[in-house]
Amino acid sequence: MPNLGAGEWLIILLVIVVLFGSAKLPTLARSLGKSMRILKAETKGLRTDDDEEAQPQQSGQPGKSGETPQAKELQDRAARLRAEAAQLDQEAQGGDGTTINGVPLSDAERARRNN
Repeated sequence: MPNLGAGEWLIILLVIVVLFGSAKLPTLARSLGKSMRILKAETKGLRTDDDEEAQPQQSGQPGKSGETPQAKELQDRAARLRAEAAQLDQEAQGGDGTTINGVPLSDAERARRNN
């Protein structure tokens, strides 16, 4: 790939500004930064997975109930997520009968549902 000088970079930058507009450039840069962080995290995760596979399996220290600490942590996390989902479902149903999924009901629809 040929080396790009200052003039070439200036032309490329000008073309980008013309194509995307100055208003969208901060959003574009933010999106690019997020994508880079995700890519970096995924590659780091792949490296640690490879390192764990290369090391011999250590005997998992089972807890009192025969579970490994990771399994217990995952079960706790799943229980918290289930509780949060139940709370969101309850909020979405609008327990007072005036909304469905956060959308207010008309008087006619509310009367029809109550009868």
